Amino acid sequence: MTTITGVEFRPLVVPASIDAADAADFIAMVDVRNEIYREISGHGDEAITAAELLPHYQGSEHQIRNSWIVVQDDEVVGRVGVDIPLDEGSTSAFWLIELLRSTWGRGIGSAAHELVERTARDSGRTVLQSWAEHPAADGPRLAPPTGFGSIPEDHAARFYLRHGYTLEQVERSSAFDLTGSFAEVERLLTVAEAASGDYRIVQWFAPTPAEYVDGYAWMKSRMSTDTPVGALEFAEETWDAARIAEHDSKYTDVGRTLLVTAAQHIATGELCAFNELVIGNDRTEASHQEDTLVLKEHRGHKLGTLVKCAGLLAWRDVAPASPRIITYNAEENRPMLDINEAIGFAPIAYSGAWKKVLDD
Repeated sequence: MTTITGVEFRPLVVPASIDAADAADFIAMVDVRNEIYREISGHGDEAITAAELLPHYQGSEHQIRNSWIVVQDDEVVGRVGVDIPLDEGSTSAFWLIELLRSTWGRGIGSAAHELVERTARDSGRTVLQSWAEHPAADGPRLAPPTGFGSIPEDHAARFYLRHGYTLEQVERSSAFDLTGSFAEVERLLTVAEAASGDYRIVQWFAPTPAEYVDGYAWMKSRMSTDTPVGALEFAEETWDAARIAEHDSKYTDVGRTLLVTAAQHIATGELCAFNELVIGNDRTEASHQEDTLVLKEHRGHKLGTLVKCAGLLAWRDVAPASPRIITYNAEENRPMLDINEAIGFAPIAYSGAWKKVLDD
């Protein structure tokens, strides 16, 4: 592996709690993560506290999370991660390399990528996949084979291309202004309710009530099979009550709020569409819309609009001081983007999804 004088890739110690004696490196990792995201986007909407991020780094039977901090002259300047999903049939490793801009151009990223690739090979993975935000910039642009969206050929894009990656998909980040009018959301909800007479809205806060666990688990599993992914590779995920409990605890154990809005088929009781909204302990921060899905067999009844609008209207009481909601969609996912745009979500950033197949 390439070594760079004064630079260490130190395996990240994941503490039992933020108050533990060995928590310093984890706290430093979160601090540098937040600063890097501010450098990239120009805002702090992606920031999270160390306490709130910690559950996502603790052990799970569903993936192995390999993490390092990048230390240069005793200062934490970045982080490296390689996630190995343990779902049956998975061949992929998902990775990130994030460095403060002041360190660029010194070969640290390339040395980190050697660590990423070696870790993936040691784990028996043949496909490397990664995402990066590409802020607006002049000059040449790259388009994915999906035919939807483009990104500038910027510093991050050149890094991926130099290391043998192809751009497979463009993802849009959009924001909804929670301080503005909800009149159009209310109108769209009325239209959706009229078109979805065989369904009703059900909502809950994590932890998921027992009567909804099985249906929620099934819908979460379909996120790995029923969403547009281009040529990216994802193994089918298996979700059950235990996995839902683990998922929910990552929010509830640290005081974050997760609201699930679902559409339930009245005749059968089946849950067939859902939307998730999340906020941390600081209710003045941006909120995040996480997974949204309508099961294939129930599409065509405005259920996406139904769950999104019902969730937004309920969110006014949950987090009245939150200024906006951030969400993410593949550019080719026109059904969801059409709903978002009609509701009032506006694009604020674009990310590239990158893939490399390793040689034998």
